[in-house]
Amino acid sequence: MSTSAHPSADTANAIRTRGTVTDRLVEANERYAERFTDPGMDAKPVLNVAVVACMDARLDLHAALGLELGDCHTIRNAGGVVTDDVIRSLTISQRALGTRSVVLIHHTGCGLESLTEEFRHDLEMEVGQRPAWAVEAFRDVDQDVRQSMQRVRTSPFLLHTDDVRGFVFDVTTGLLREIDPA
Repeated sequence: MSTSAHPSADTANAIRTRGTVTDRLVEANERYAERFTDPGMDAKPVLNVAVVACMDARLDLHAALGLELGDCHTIRNAGGVVTDDVIRSLTISQRALGTRSVVLIHHTGCGLESLTEEFRHDLEMEVGQRPAWAVEAFRDVDQDVRQSMQRVRTSPFLLHTDDVRGFVFDVTTGLLREIDPA
C-alpha cells in the first residue's frame, strides 16, 4: 500500500474497481494478517512513554522518533491538544500501564492555526446542535505546546508530571524543535 499523498494509477484503479478506500484498507489488512505473528507483548509500553501528537497524516511518529511496535502509547487528535480525553488516556496509560514520561508533539502548518471557535458556531447553525467540545484553535504553535505541557503538569489525575516535554515537528525538514516551558 502506497503511503504517498497521491495514489499511483494502479492504486487509483484498484479503488475504483474494488470499492471504497475502506475496502482497500480491509484488503491490505487481510494481506498483513497472512504474515502476522503474535509479537507476544502486553499493553505496557517498553519505553514507559506516552506520545501525544496531532492526527496530521504527514506525521509518521514511529519513524520520526525511531520507535518500534510496543515502545510507546500514542495518543492523537486534531492539533495534539491536551483535552480532557487526552488526560483520560494519559491517566490510564500511567496508572494502569506504567508510563512515566509524556512527549507532546505539535507541528508546523497545523490546520488548527486556520480555524477559530467560530467553527463550532457554524456547526451549530448547520446541524442544530452545539458541539460539547472546543475547537482548541491556536495562532502560536509554541504557546499552544506550552499550554499543553501546563495542562499535563497540573492535572491532579496524573502521577508522573516531572518528565513532560513539548516539541514542534517541522513538516518540511522532519526535525523536532523543543519548546521551553517557561
